[in-house]
Amino acid sequence: MADPDSAVEVRGTTTLNGTVAKRSSEQIVADIERTREDLARTIDALTERVSPASNMRRLKDQLAEQAGRPEVQLAAAAVGLAVVGVVIYRIWGRRKG
Repeated sequence: MADPDSAVEVRGTTTLNGTVAKRSSEQIVADIERTREDLARTIDALTERVSPASNMRRLKDQLAEQAGRPEVQLAAAAVGLAVVGVVIYRIWGRRKG
């Protein structure tokens, strides 16, 4: 529900606590310009969010941050040792047979 003490704008007039105040054309133009600037900032922010290049940059930054964690480094080392072990086992099995 709307706050009864808040300003309400309707077609170039502003009401505050039930009092109607006329707005000058300069005020209206200033409001339009402010709205236009807000819209431009919003569009720029949305463009940045959906840009493939910025998505890749954010993903790369997240991966670099995660790779610096000790538990991730330990897990990567364990996977690497497991792969090396499997490769050695298969090579040894082929030579033996």
